[in-house]
Amino acid sequence: MINAIKNEKTVGITGASGALGKELTKLFRQKGYRVIGFSHSKTDYEINLESPNEWIKWECGKESKLATHLKKIDILILNHGIYNLSRENSNYENSIEINALSKFKFLNLFEDIALKNDSLIKKEVWINTSEAEILPALNPSYEISKSLIGKLVSFKKNLLNQDTKKKLTIKKIILGPFKSELNPIGIMSPKFVSKKIYNLANSKNYLIIISPNPLSHLLFPLKEFFNFLYCQIIYRYKS
Repeated sequence: MINAIKNEKTVGITGASGALGKELTKLFRQKGYRVIGFSHSKTDYEINLESPNEWIKWECGKESKLATHLKKIDILILNHGIYNLSRENSNYENSIEINALSKFKFLNLFEDIALKNDSLIKKEVWINTSEAEILPALNPSYEISKSLIGKLVSFKKNLLNQDTKKKLTIKKIILGPFKSELNPIGIMSPKFVSKKIYNLANSKNYLIIISPNPLSHLLFPLKEFFNFLYCQIIYRYKS
């Protein structure tokens, strides 16, 4: 896990220019990691002790062009996303593309890289989803996109073959509301959330829940358990 060979590891963070991305970057830099920040916007930010060591600009739908950069990464944190209240059809398409399909493409690409990895350091991918995966967020397009990526990650993790499990660790991070430009009334601070992510990710748990809502701590483990059982049935049926 991330305690081992700490100073030799590289962390990749998508959405690194956002509130949580900045705090995660700062924390990992303080812990001695090399950080590569992925951004949809500009990449000419100042490089300092609290910024990524390297900025990479990317576009949704062109994730495959990032393979060279992803090969350098030991821990990939998929943290990017949008929250738009528009009722336009284009908003639903953008939310699904950015919040769900883009993260799934990153995951699949990183899986392919992990399978060809000869390093002793096991690759890890942490996917930031949301309570909106199963709880209301007062934003239908956001809820749909988070529900989709949540199911994709659950099925992906539970249907991994044994060879892939030896090469890749998948973690799902369920976040409650935290303060950011997208959610200025969030209850938790990005700094608090980043520390919880770092500390809980040291555990062997697949599911990491950071929320003040007790329902999340009850419902998400149940949901993941039933997904696990369902995937076991699929395995038996296929064999």
